[in-house]
Amino acid sequence: MGQTTSKTQTGGPEAAALAITPPQIVGPFYPVSERPDLANDLTRPNGSTAEAQGQLIHVRGRVLNRSGAPVPHARIDIWQANAAGKYRHPSDTNPAPLDPNFKGFARLTTDASGHYSFRTIKPGRYPTPEGDVRPPHIHLTIEGQFDCLVTQLYFAGEGDNATDRWLNAAPHPERLIVTLQPLSHLEKHELVAQFDIVLANG
Repeated sequence: MGQTTSKTQTGGPEAAALAITPPQIVGPFYPVSERPDLANDLTRPNGSTAEAQGQLIHVRGRVLNRSGAPVPHARIDIWQANAAGKYRHPSDTNPAPLDPNFKGFARLTTDASGHYSFRTIKPGRYPTPEGDVRPPHIHLTIEGQFDCLVTQLYFAGEGDNATDRWLNAAPHPERLIVTLQPLSHLEKHELVAQFDIVLANG
């Protein structure tokens, strides 16, 4: 993962700039009947003691502008399918089961240094009405001080990445793909990924 740097045509001391995170579609399953959990742990909605089913993952990163300055207090909406590939949305006709302990919708705010983090489960792949199969992905909307970006986060090693029309329509789709690593030697059952998000102006 990670945003690479690119050179502008003007040269000079400001020639190096971070590449903007590619945008993606909102998709048909932005929550319409749920309020977001205002917490960074999607695996335990509303303080539930039960935990969502699936591979536990942590996503961490920073929201930055193209010059590398942090974007403080940016709002991040997160929504995703559960481990079986099912959204908690009335338009999702996938016959996969809902997870009663997973809402899959949360809202976060970056800190003063632009940092964010959340704990969730790795979403499952799912079929579309057009006959495609979407790879596991997480939707994010980021509202900074000047910009609003809608994007999606994907996972390395997924075979469906190669054929996903939305991922491959993005400029530099590799910037949307993260690699999951063990969280620590003490919690090998949980994985972590770094995903920095770059807005044009912040």
